[in-house]
Amino acid sequence: MGLAERHRSTAELTHWRGQIPVNYVYTAGRAGERFFRALMQGKLAAARCNACGVTFLPARTYCERCFARIEDNVVEVSPKGRVHTYTVCYKRLDGTPSPTPVLLAVIEITGTDGALVHYLDKVKAEDIYIGMPVGAVLRPQKERKGSILDIKYFKPEK
Repeated sequence: MGLAERHRSTAELTHWRGQIPVNYVYTAGRAGERFFRALMQGKLAAARCNACGVTFLPARTYCERCFARIEDNVVEVSPKGRVHTYTVCYKRLDGTPSPTPVLLAVIEITGTDGALVHYLDKVKAEDIYIGMPVGAVLRPQKERKGSILDIKYFKPEK
């Protein structure tokens, strides 16, 4: 049975044999695209809801609290923040052991009600603490591609 054929009863839908052709294009959306374009310029772009007073980072199209349209209320925010929580990973994404610990943290960005999950560097795992002030280290301008990895990592601030 092909994808274009219809089933008359859900009882007929027990499994699918073969491949399911799925065509899609992933986009970050209008607000996400604005965030990544700003990041290419070395800036963090957030969206502020004037009705609620909430500043979303990453930026959003609508306020999730009052549903106001906020995509045009873009504000530049500091590339600094504080560690909200963190983890120390001893394996790479492919499951192989990492020769050095990989440090990941949820960073609450200063001046926003949002956070970014990103790498920590220039710090030992045993020296990380909740509330630790950190700052973003960006890739050189020529290396930026409009990706969250345009931020190389966050490092401790004094």
